[in-house]
Amino acid sequence: MAGSRKLGRTSDHRKAMLRAMVTYLLEKGEIRTTVTRAKEVRSMAEKMITTAKTNDLHHKRQVLSFVTKEAVVKKLFDEIAPKYADVNGGYTRIVKIGPRRGDAAEMAIIQLI
Repeated sequence: MAGSRKLGRTSDHRKAMLRAMVTYLLEKGEIRTTVTRAKEVRSMAEKMITTAKTNDLHHKRQVLSFVTKEAVVKKLFDEIAPKYADVNGGYTRIVKIGPRRGDAAEMAIIQLI
């Protein structure tokens, strides 16, 4: 996570939030969040998918140390990673959807392509 954004949180809180968001993205296929968070989630999600493309025990354990649900890890290795077997990177898309109503933060949808 070199050069990563701080997102106004302590490092533990930030890591927990990113783990939860990456897990949810892999589970549901898309999430609505702010643009800066989406960019951080994209970075980690793409690393997880790239790691999952090598289907062995070592890589499963590496992904399990970050993704919080075992069912999502199974889905990642069985369904998501094989879909991107011949693609190098660019597994996600960020679409800006305008400002949030409460505080006018720039919102985006991040989705698996």
